[in-house]
Amino acid sequence: MPAPRLPAFDFGRLPGITDEHRQVQDAVRAFVEGEIQPHADAWDEAGSFPRELYRKAGDVGLLGLGYPAEYGGTPVDHVGRLLSSIELARGGIGGVTAGLGSHTIMLWPVLAGAREHVRQAVIPSILAGHTIGALAITEPSGGSDVAQLTTRAERVPGGWSITGSKMFITSGIRADHILVAARTGGPGAGGVSLFLVDGDAKGLARTPLKKIGWWASDTAALYFDQVFVPEDRMVGEENAGFRLVMQNFNGERMTMAAGGLGQAMACVEDALEWARERRTFGQRLIEHQAIRHKLVRMIDEILPMQAWLLQLAQRLDAGESPAGDLALAKNHGARLMRDCADQSLQILGGAGFLRGSRIERAWRDCKVYMIGGGAEEVMNDLAARQLGLL
Repeated sequence: MPAPRLPAFDFGRLPGITDEHRQVQDAVRAFVEGEIQPHADAWDEAGSFPRELYRKAGDVGLLGLGYPAEYGGTPVDHVGRLLSSIELARGGIGGVTAGLGSHTIMLWPVLAGAREHVRQAVIPSILAGHTIGALAITEPSGGSDVAQLTTRAERVPGGWSITGSKMFITSGIRADHILVAARTGGPGAGGVSLFLVDGDAKGLARTPLKKIGWWASDTAALYFDQVFVPEDRMVGEENAGFRLVMQNFNGERMTMAAGGLGQAMACVEDALEWARERRTFGQRLIEHQAIRHKLVRMIDEILPMQAWLLQLAQRLDAGESPAGDLALAKNHGARLMRDCADQSLQILGGAGFLRGSRIERAWRDCKVYMIGGGAEEVMNDLAARQLGLL
């Protein structure tokens, strides 16, 4: 059973949260507690989770949150999506969350730039959980520097031929639809295009990768050897893919910031439950001032982050694009998760060093939040430019 929730972490008390937002939050929480948390340790140890979970998530509308109804989605605003991301993260198994949500970083460019018959063929199936989507941008030779990618697409009769490789691709092994960034023009951002590649395409090879954390997520290296892509599977205009990718990054960074916050909440709640029950030197841990102060300091960091992310979601709903603020929030969420996981594990002592808890998984997983979606150093530089420091 999950630890009791701290009333201080209740988003429902914050301004701007509506009954619709609370319904979304409650529905996601019920799904996580019923379908994910009972299996979290087993799935993490197995290094995977059942494909059936996608269908279950699709049946309750989880995969379609924020997407248009005409494609099988459930329209909600950015605040609703924020609450959903936090609830998923509070389940305490980042690998499952990453795998279930891999479509969220590939479908928005498809929605914005693909031909209508392609959107109809791909999006409803993914949102229903019948097929799986993945985004393939990062390459072995460079991570955050998207504009320097070297995978190349050459024109051939009827379409394009892609040759190159991609690295660290979430859902890369079992994805049925892969949105691939490839160079079609000259150097830099202006020569990048996007292509929708079928998972069973001839010439596509995949290798699973073992990781420090996110054990339950399927992460892969992809290799493209003259993979043919029909002309109508180009997403957006030729040499204009970089813009679609960059527009997508705001949402990804918001999701990662929310994930860091949700995991931090879970760590504190589990550490608090332990401190209330564990007895040392004749009294409960919570009665030791040093332990109480650790917990208070963590809560002191979490509460401002709640308000900050809610404000950012409301700004996105108002049509703003606060890229610099989102970069800072993504970094802050990663550090918050790292610090809360570390201090919570310290409170548990030897028990925290054993595998099989939300705290232990967060301690392993936190590093990817400092790398994925743009490394911490790159985010700082982006924020410096966006906030007018340069």
